[in-house]
Amino acid sequence: MNILKELSKDKLASISLFIVIGTMLAGIFAPLFAPHDPYEVNMKLRYAGSSWEYLLGNDHLGRCILSRLIYGIRPSLLWVLLALGISVLVGALVGFIAGYFKGKTDTVLMRICDVMLSFPGYVMTLAVVGILGPGLENILIAFVVMKWAWFARVIRTSVMQYSDMNYVKFAKAAGISHVKIIYKHILPVTFSDIAVIASGSICSMILQISGLSFLGLGIQAPHAEWGMMLNEAREVMFSRPELMLAPGLAIVVVVSAFNYLADGLQVALDPKLRSVHNRLQEQEVEKPAYEYARG
Repeated sequence: MNILKELSKDKLASISLFIVIGTMLAGIFAPLFAPHDPYEVNMKLRYAGSSWEYLLGNDHLGRCILSRLIYGIRPSLLWVLLALGISVLVGALVGFIAGYFKGKTDTVLMRICDVMLSFPGYVMTLAVVGILGPGLENILIAFVVMKWAWFARVIRTSVMQYSDMNYVKFAKAAGISHVKIIYKHILPVTFSDIAVIASGSICSMILQISGLSFLGLGIQAPHAEWGMMLNEAREVMFSRPELMLAPGLAIVVVVSAFNYLADGLQVALDPKLRSVHNRLQEQEVEKPAYEYARG
């Protein structure tokens, strides 16, 4: 509740949170929001313009673009969130073990992470997709393989900052189990860092799955996905540019919303940044009054 209260003070973050939640709900309940079957082919409506029945028009197979846009939320956002959750979970497990126990455990785990991080992210994704083949499941596997090591290293750094605190040392001296110390004393203080890096990483993952689908390596027809919708409309991009506008705007709006939400979360969860942000807001409020007094 405190996080929501702090986010409500930032109008841009509040709007972004509303867009993210609204988009997720539309994707979860797509059959209720979509006006038509997204897979229904009607060649009589091929490249038909917008109308009251088809608000965004129809594609090259006469399918409803609005319905496909709504159903495209599932692979473009919801399944990406699932892959992100698995990546964060694996990375957090490795990061907490390495940052808390240190020593040889830390050395072994971090060398494994270094090996994984030595490969460029996009190259690693393309390699996994190239080996396993195109498709949503294989892209999600590629995301998990590519992202967990980065999360592990970032989370490990955060854990090491708190594992040497006096209250953690006292808990160890008192004989409290390691699992209980991590759960009660370290996890709560590192949660803000985990939330910020996770919310920031979702943007690159959305862009990657859309990019792979645009190149024909991601979601395969007839399934709806924003990047694939851009690819399907590419043939008529000069004669019917509006067909690329809807999925393109959807990607831009959702990615921008997550970016602004990540910035808002960072301010809301970090007391130091929150105090600086509040001070700047107070200065902006006082500035017009001061300038008016000068005039």
